[in-house]
Amino acid sequence: MSEATQETGILTHTERRHARKISLRWLIAISSIPLFGIVTAFGIAPQTETAPVAIQTIVENLPLPQNLKFTDSAPENTSYWLDERIERGDTVASILQRLGANNDQINIFLKSTTASRALIHIKPGQRIQAQITGSGDIAWIRHINANGTMLEIAPGDHEFKSNNMPANLETRTIMKSGVIKGSLFAATDAAGIPDSIATKIAGIFSTDIDFHHDLHKGDHFSLVYEVLYHGGQPVMTGRILAAEFVNGGHAYRAILSTVANGKGEYYNPEGKPLKKAFLRSPLAFSRITSGFAMRFHPILKQWRMHKGIDYGAPIGTKVMAIADGTVDFAGQQTGYGNFIVLKHSGNYSTAYGHLSAFAKGLHKGEHVTQGEVIGYVGMTGWATGPHLHYEFRVGGVPTNPLTAKIPRAFPIDAQLMPEFQQQSRAWIAELNLMDSNRAATTQIASAE
Repeated sequence: MSEATQETGILTHTERRHARKISLRWLIAISSIPLFGIVTAFGIAPQTETAPVAIQTIVENLPLPQNLKFTDSAPENTSYWLDERIERGDTVASILQRLGANNDQINIFLKSTTASRALIHIKPGQRIQAQITGSGDIAWIRHINANGTMLEIAPGDHEFKSNNMPANLETRTIMKSGVIKGSLFAATDAAGIPDSIATKIAGIFSTDIDFHHDLHKGDHFSLVYEVLYHGGQPVMTGRILAAEFVNGGHAYRAILSTVANGKGEYYNPEGKPLKKAFLRSPLAFSRITSGFAMRFHPILKQWRMHKGIDYGAPIGTKVMAIADGTVDFAGQQTGYGNFIVLKHSGNYSTAYGHLSAFAKGLHKGEHVTQGEVIGYVGMTGWATGPHLHYEFRVGGVPTNPLTAKIPRAFPIDAQLMPEFQQQSRAWIAELNLMDSNRAATTQIASAE
């Protein structure tokens, strides 16, 4: 039985299929246990000096009761709770077959347009729970949506119906840490941390750490984050409550606090915001393929100043707004291809070129927030490969974003500092505890 089954009591498809075989094997095993062995096992006396005793083992096979019957099918009134992962290439029929639904139920389900559409829209990697009877009838199928609601599909009159309802979710706080050996995602995978949390780590520290090329082997991190459970099963991740990332020997800490605006922002322990007015990069993960410098243009075949930064990334990679601002231009422009220009506060603007597509509904005059997806990496215009051309402009003049002095946001007001310190005290203590444990583990490993 898997660990998840032990915790939740939900059988997987494989476990349900073998449950009856296990019962038979157990009974057979009991019938062949030496009887004398059973007696001596329960007759162990305290250690005393006694005369040697001759031991004789007697083996006797016990016949099974004549009326004991085994069957490969469960009683029709028996029902099972199952937990299944949606795989790439799954169809509605393949999902239902894996759950153990009978052919009649599958046919009715496939004719239920709303239910079929709801099931097939669940993304690969996500999980569903179901209750199936011994005869293969579907009692219900459930899935927790990203917004915290629960999708339930259940039989109705001559068809299956789907319904979204509030989910009774339990929030648990998880503490984990990891060490960078290659990439951030490799380190979080090794620590059993979901990719959604890894992406949030990069977002929180993106104004201080360039995750494209600033990571070093031996950098480490500690996290306190939320996981939401339903029926004892983890269904989605929540917020990162506190985090520490040690990069190149310098420790950066982030504490989530709601004292300033009620929404929740990340601050260091001194109450200074981690969020700057501008992010370091418009992509969460990428590599710089061409910097802010003179270069030989691959298409024009001449030396000229490259007034931006090129980030190599696969087509379709999300491009984020580097700061809060307003869309000044979104359309086609020679050389840049699909092109976006954002105006920000002060005398700043940013530009994004060679996009494969714009975010849905993006138009001139629209307000965007920092980190919001505005488009997707492509190779439109004068581009020899998929990448993002990014420009950081001051007074309309392109400036190197890697060396420009980027303005910061305002710290927590002095009047709110006592409340902030009270909120953050527990999270700082958790980070200190994980630091101490990591240091102790490192010392033990070095001594060995």
